[in-house]
Amino acid sequence: MSFDWHNPYPSIRIPLFARNVVSTSHPLAAQAGLRLLLAGGNAVDAAIAAAAMLTVVEPVSCGLGSDAFALVWDGQSLQGLNASGTAPAAWTPEYFRQRHGEDGKGHAKRPVRGWDSITVPGAVAGWAALHERFGKRPFADVLAPAAEVAERGITIAPIVAHKWAAAVPDLRDQPGFAEAFMPGGRAPRTGEKFVFADAARTLRLLGEQGARAFYEGEIGEAIIAHARATGGNLSAADLRDYRPEWVTPISQRYRGYDVHEIPPNGQGIAALIALGILEHFDLASLAVDSAASQHLQIEAMKLAFADVYRYVADPRSMEVTPEQMLDPAYLAQRAKAIDPGKASNPGFGLPRSGGTVYLSVADENGMMVSFIQSNYMGFGSGVVVPGYGVSLQNRGAGFSSDPASANVVAPGKRPFHTIIPAFLTRDGVAQMSFGVMGGDMQPQGHVQTLVRMLDYGQQPQAACDAPRWKVNRDFSVDLEASMNADAVRGLHTLGNTLKSVEDPYMDFGSGQFIWRLSDDPNHGYVAASDGRRDGQAVGF
Repeated sequence: MSFDWHNPYPSIRIPLFARNVVSTSHPLAAQAGLRLLLAGGNAVDAAIAAAAMLTVVEPVSCGLGSDAFALVWDGQSLQGLNASGTAPAAWTPEYFRQRHGEDGKGHAKRPVRGWDSITVPGAVAGWAALHERFGKRPFADVLAPAAEVAERGITIAPIVAHKWAAAVPDLRDQPGFAEAFMPGGRAPRTGEKFVFADAARTLRLLGEQGARAFYEGEIGEAIIAHARATGGNLSAADLRDYRPEWVTPISQRYRGYDVHEIPPNGQGIAALIALGILEHFDLASLAVDSAASQHLQIEAMKLAFADVYRYVADPRSMEVTPEQMLDPAYLAQRAKAIDPGKASNPGFGLPRSGGTVYLSVADENGMMVSFIQSNYMGFGSGVVVPGYGVSLQNRGAGFSSDPASANVVAPGKRPFHTIIPAFLTRDGVAQMSFGVMGGDMQPQGHVQTLVRMLDYGQQPQAACDAPRWKVNRDFSVDLEASMNADAVRGLHTLGNTLKSVEDPYMDFGSGQFIWRLSDDPNHGYVAASDGRRDGQAVGF
């Protein structure tokens, strides 16, 4: 790829060039990863160190009770890890009906916050699985930077402070939240110090005793005791029996590259469907920021989401397979449904039967890691385990209560997940580790940034800085305020229901990108970090 190194968009970031790179949404997390690389660790050690640090410095997005996914290029092949949690054994539609009543459709209500939104947390088990297979440095050393910062305290960054304050009204009454995250009775402000001693204690215990302490030992016992005392139904067996899964990534060919995602229960397949549809259009013949180019991408994304929302769930309950959803003939058929002159509100097709943080790391030996973890909605469930600083995700809110849905809640089942790491290869060799965090924006961010790089030759930081759009679940379209006026008018003329959203923190995602510059390992990488967060790309 011969990039145009000019950046046509307003930016506070420049590309980083180095042989060892860590790119995250917070500078201290990036530096934690760099510290492990300087100490002789590899990209996996650095990724875990950065992920642990993010639970301390960006608790609005992730915590020790998060879920996680990873794609790892070990120098020879790409491997996937699904560390998303499973539903407690007590969870059925009838369980929710008895506790929360019914909605207007006769289905059980499912709460968005609190204990009945919490599936088994998978991130810590994911860290351990990655470290056991690939890590070089002792686990305690990998977690030490995060523990040290949690003990001494952090100075709150601006975007983190803003989102922290916004979460307080909804979560202040959840068990353990105020004690952990409202020192002095409020959210800490930008520039104030926040000490997270409870999380430091847990990180030290994990370093000394290993991740099973979280699921069976002292930490796990504290989680279950808190559940029993405050109305939760998460059991000791739910924690004890949990294991993350190594999975085979799914992929889609696009412009001579292969784009890889984790298979369902995640929504990464949405990006692959959209790219498979766009492969049938000559985007490069259209101006990069024109309404015509953006329209085709938006329509492809709508078609992808129509299928994903209909079919994607825990793969054990899906009625079609990812292979059927990505069948070339089916995607060619879906591409014909796009009218270049008119916006649509599409339905799903019929395939032939048969708050989040993202980080990217690469080292000079060729190992590359694409890693994402999340508590889902801001601080997740709002439930925090006293004395241990474990803030628990609310991924259970992703289940359906409709018995006809493949995503209906059931014991031991994984819910539909929004968080998705991504990876790019060319001719079977690693090319880029990348991801864009932010709910439903994630596959859309994958598509938009890849189109800019692969169709238009924009360098990673420019592709990251460019204005974005987001297709909503009702197929209306949000537009970032920086999108050019001609494109906005054109998209409106094509029949889109448009919005302009001023808050880019969640609505348009935030990405990290590491692109391998050549086959020569001494040539290194170029990295980009999204200015929509407090983040940074660092390297040596």
